[in-house]
Amino acid sequence: MRDRTRLIASATRRGGGRRPVSPAVERASTMLSDTAGTMRDQALGPVYGLEGGSAARALRSALAELEGAEETFLVPSGLAAVTVPLAALLRPGDEVIATDAVYGPSRRFLSRWLAARGVTTRYHPATADADAIAELIGDATRLILIESPASLTFEMIDVPRLALLARDRGVLTVVDNTWGAGLAYKPLQHGADVSVQAVTKYAAGHSDLLMGSVAVSDPAIARAIQGTIEDMGWHVSPDDAWLALRGLRTLPLRYEEQARSAMKIATWLTARAEIESVLYPPLPEDPAHEIWARDYSGAASVLGLVMNGGDAKAAERLLDALSLFGLGWSWGGFESLATHETGQLAQRVYPPRLTGELIRLHVGLEDPDDLIADLDRALAAWRGD
Repeated sequence: MRDRTRLIASATRRGGGRRPVSPAVERASTMLSDTAGTMRDQALGPVYGLEGGSAARALRSALAELEGAEETFLVPSGLAAVTVPLAALLRPGDEVIATDAVYGPSRRFLSRWLAARGVTTRYHPATADADAIAELIGDATRLILIESPASLTFEMIDVPRLALLARDRGVLTVVDNTWGAGLAYKPLQHGADVSVQAVTKYAAGHSDLLMGSVAVSDPAIARAIQGTIEDMGWHVSPDDAWLALRGLRTLPLRYEEQARSAMKIATWLTARAEIESVLYPPLPEDPAHEIWARDYSGAASVLGLVMNGGDAKAAERLLDALSLFGLGWSWGGFESLATHETGQLAQRVYPPRLTGELIRLHVGLEDPDDLIADLDRALAAWRGD
């Protein structure tokens, strides 16, 4: 079955008796048992609320099936989906290799929390290919954190090649797969050890919850991650699990429709004199297009605009003139969003040399022609008309 069928079929499988389509929301901290002898018997269900109820179990199962994983874990945010595997798999003296374009909060965790515990990080240029990244592997390298496409500037890495080179050297790979949503791209099937994503974004789809998922197939890695989640006391609320599961059922339709709109808007933007370049791998002229076309079955609807000159004030005029694009950080929800991102590039060791300000757009489910009209007005404000 195709993904859009499997995500529905998991709700309608027979054998459970008469029941609702969606599992019940079980709000509970205490789980009661009939006898003292069965109180610790996990085969009968969770023994405490931290282990999650029916909605969380159904969501974990659906995400595991989507990602092609043996096990998927839920954590309270997309950031936690990145940090939990790093905390579980790294020890003092280990080294991480990561793209210089890594998501800002992930970079903060690497430089603050992990560094304080004796784990070092080496950054590679966002444009480095898989072989160049593998050349950086040293005796202390334990893990490569892969973000493809990269945050804000959308460079892509040949993940199958890098995963193979890393595995040959005994190095683990963790892939932030939020852009692929477990739908357009499945890192575990391309050789990665761990696939993480912010369920907050496309899977949930409605900008009303925070959650992350960690998908694995190796039993030893799964045990390490599960133990870390237990030790840290991470928990996902039953209401949020239920909402995310509801969003997951329509993920393929929303993802495809939003990508279609994003491509239409990106193509329109490439012809605008106010914009030097549009950073979006599905565009044929994008440097990452070849990898995207080979490995991905679809695309996210988030893209970058490198303005043709201008300054921060011009970028603010552009954002303030938008009426359909909300001003806020995130993406993957039903609504379109815009942010000004030039300032974040200063954190990088190898900052890109851009011709102007960097704007990020997320394209939602609005009519793309209305969004184009909104952008046309905003570009006039950018020019100062």
